[in-house]
Amino acid sequence: MKSGSELSFTLIRTDAKNIERYKRSKNIVIAAPLHSKSFTSEFLSSIIDSAVKVKLSSDPDFIVYKTDLWAKGQLVTLLSAPSIQELEFKILKNADNLLYTYQKKSDERLFNNLYNPRYEKLDVEGKFLKDYGWVIYVQADFKVAFNKPEEKFVWLRRSPGSDMERWIFIHWIDNASPEYLNADSIKNIRNRVTKKFYKTRNDTSYVIVASDYFTTNEINFNGRYAIFTQGLWELNVKGMGGPFVNYVFYDEAKQRFYMIDGSVYAPKYYKRNLIQQMDVTLQSFRTIDELSPERINELLDEVND
Repeated sequence: MKSGSELSFTLIRTDAKNIERYKRSKNIVIAAPLHSKSFTSEFLSSIIDSAVKVKLSSDPDFIVYKTDLWAKGQLVTLLSAPSIQELEFKILKNADNLLYTYQKKSDERLFNNLYNPRYEKLDVEGKFLKDYGWVIYVQADFKVAFNKPEEKFVWLRRSPGSDMERWIFIHWIDNASPEYLNADSIKNIRNRVTKKFYKTRNDTSYVIVASDYFTTNEINFNGRYAIFTQGLWELNVKGMGGPFVNYVFYDEAKQRFYMIDGSVYAPKYYKRNLIQQMDVTLQSFRTIDELSPERINELLDEVND
């Protein structure tokens, strides 16, 4: 996955004899033909049992994932096959799944670092739940810039006017149809929303989707079919821009289309971690039907107090 031109991961290849040096790393991949008698093959064999060895040799799609093997929060992947050619094919065939697995683990770590109940705006979250039937994690340093029920639009901002701004918006369409779930509709709806609400102070320019980078992928979003978009935004008069991430899905029970979007403006900074923070925050979005009764009561109590 990318944020603009910034890669989410950097792959560093090293000899397995250096494993002691890397055992505290968060992400590790160990790959070798199982019976090649190389040091890597022997090491890989030493950390799996016989049943796993058989499956690695016989199942062309079998991959071993080990969590917390040598460090807390760590993900270690063991890749093997009877020959180097079959191993290369397995890696190529499963490349997307491997990347997705490491991205989700990275997101999990980041959310654990971001989430702190002491700095959570439960009152704001409770109001969204009461008024609109959905909730998203709101950190203490995010402000509600716009709350427009008539427009079905909410905008959260962090550090407005600084050189490291972050924006989140939630937009929904009632009595909608799943036909909105396509790349053209996503771009058109986002441009319509940002033209109306993401304006410069003098209202002379507004945010649009840049033509340089715009990719969509079908994903599972909290158990729902959704489309995930990564792209770049810019002003219609140029001059400033940055990355954004976007999720859209259709709530069939409510016949409601949701668009959840996070953007970064940080021209002086490396943006990979910033946009991942936005992504992880967007993934905290839940409709009321996805919350436990205890969580619903906790949030609504904040509004009623």
